[in-house]
Amino acid sequence: MALQNSKRWVLKTLLATAVGSALLSFGAGAIAQNKGSAEAAALTGADRQQRLVDGAKKEGELSIYTSVPVDDMAVLTTAFEKKYGIKVRVWRAGSEKVLQRAVTETRANRFDVDIIETNGPEMESLHREKILQEVVSPYLGDLIAPAIMPHHEWVGTRMNIFTMAYNTKIVKKEDLPKTYQDLLNPKWKGKLGVEAEDLDWFAGVIGELGEAKGLKLFRDIVATNGLSVRKGHTLLTNLVASGEVPMALTVYNYKAEQLKNKGAPIEWFAIPPAIARPNGVGVARRAPHPNAAVLFFDFMITDAQAILLKRDYVPASKKIDTNLNKMPIKFVDPKIILDENDKWSKLYEEIITKQSK
Repeated sequence: MALQNSKRWVLKTLLATAVGSALLSFGAGAIAQNKGSAEAAALTGADRQQRLVDGAKKEGELSIYTSVPVDDMAVLTTAFEKKYGIKVRVWRAGSEKVLQRAVTETRANRFDVDIIETNGPEMESLHREKILQEVVSPYLGDLIAPAIMPHHEWVGTRMNIFTMAYNTKIVKKEDLPKTYQDLLNPKWKGKLGVEAEDLDWFAGVIGELGEAKGLKLFRDIVATNGLSVRKGHTLLTNLVASGEVPMALTVYNYKAEQLKNKGAPIEWFAIPPAIARPNGVGVARRAPHPNAAVLFFDFMITDAQAILLKRDYVPASKKIDTNLNKMPIKFVDPKIILDENDKWSKLYEEIITKQSK
């Protein structure tokens, strides 16, 4: 993901984006004069749930900006609507565009969004821009430790685990690499692919290998066997399934699992430790439907966890048995990715995207 330090990013965005574009319709919305989400987010006590439900029913609707694939989000929102009778409106785009829209609208004093759900580093950027509201939820204790941010303004609901994937008609299981050094074998020439913006994965792997050793290794892999760089994890996973890219280094395990379950000749695996990143949900500080927003926040860390598991995601709940229990995992810290973005963006571009073929 192409993030810069959040303050620098916002300045560039505001210079590049006309304020009027933030006023494009996503429902009626408003240049808001609301109390914000603080009151609903701070509710406690035995009647908390009922007060949220009563308030949400009066509000009647909920707006979400998300980067979750459309079909997966539809399952989640349908379950929420069925349970609470609250109409959900969804705007879906890539994580960078979700971040851009939320920041631009906030700077234009437009407050249309209630819930933002996207990748961890973008969520952390929204925290730094003071767009999110801390939520006092009784369900936070159900989540694994890496899903809980110290500020509680967003929480991880699912883990994107970076894994490798291979086409089972082209690559034999017994030939799979067991270490990154194995990728220097000439048999992989012209067979490897990587996603164009996975600098967080890259930083995590290099951290495990040791910086000097790891950077040299990847320079050698690219020089020896090349890497086909593709934009988008879903695209890359589909290219593995089609055989155009026999083996990819960075796919999300859930997407490979989904295609495999549909009969595609694809399997995923990991060179330990697998690099993982929390993706999460947060309530907008100036949400126009604050009770519905907090209700959905709770829903995503309770009922939605089982739904995510059925959709082949790795949910963040400690109550659910997932792939996290079956392999060594190294979690990427979203704060580090933001703070060291310039360094890793430059290295990823220099070693992977510019030199690959």
